Amino acid sequence: MAIERRRFVQLGGLAALGLVGRAAAGTGQPAAEPAAAEPAAQAAGGQAPAPAAPQAVAEPLTGRRWAMAVDLDACLREQGCTACTEACHKTHNVPDFPNAKDEVKWIWKEPFVEALPDQRHDFLPEPLRGADVLVFCNQCDVPACTRVCPTGATWKREDGIVMMDWHRCIGCRYCVAACPYGSRSFNWRDPRPAIARIDPAFPTRTRGVVEKCNFCEDRLGLGQTPACVDACTAKALVFGDLEDAESGIRQTLAARTAVRRRPGLGTQPQVYYLL
Repeated sequence: MAIERRRFVQLGGLAALGLVGRAAAGTGQPAAEPAAAEPAAQAAGGQAPAPAAPQAVAEPLTGRRWAMAVDLDACLREQGCTACTEACHKTHNVPDFPNAKDEVKWIWKEPFVEALPDQRHDFLPEPLRGADVLVFCNQCDVPACTRVCPTGATWKREDGIVMMDWHRCIGCRYCVAACPYGSRSFNWRDPRPAIARIDPAFPTRTRGVVEKCNFCEDRLGLGQTPACVDACTAKALVFGDLEDAESGIRQTLAARTAVRRRPGLGTQPQVYYLL
């Protein structure tokens, strides 16, 4: 009787296993495990691809008292430049409302004589008299805004950055009224439709909360300097730790004359203007 094909294959497999077992018994060694399939590259005579190297994680930038210096001469040479504002607003999903009364701003420009009224006099150089200067939150050492917030939604970190917690903000706008520099904006309407392209790396806000510049604390945590500093083609912005005697900002302030906005208010702004 002819053997069926399936039965023939089964018998052949058993015979092969028997031969392997006898060979192993003759040498006193256990039967070898079947070799694992080689990677395709090795089978073809090539080398197996090297495992991907883990990406290095940048160390956060840490400081004890962050500050910014604005070189007015360098900035005014690029009077029409808006690179720093665009970089900041794009990075932080700042809405662009067509109606000026709804404006939300983290960085903007004001006339020199309004931004720094203490420096106004009859003999002010013409370039400054009609100039617009860069302004943003001053990250005050003695911030008035944090003292009036009823929920603790705004507070000052140990490194001097004045922060905002949008989840705790109830929209009372006490901080807006207390800030003597006009550095805080209130979202009168939903900001999301007014953002051309939302960056998922930074949270968007909602209607009824206050927002402002935060010295790019999110970027500092990634080991990066503020977006405005990186974007400034005139190199007019100097950022660093005032407590570090070797930092660029300390050396800059030691070499140049600098003023601050409304120093008589006692808020101790941490944004300096180099004359």
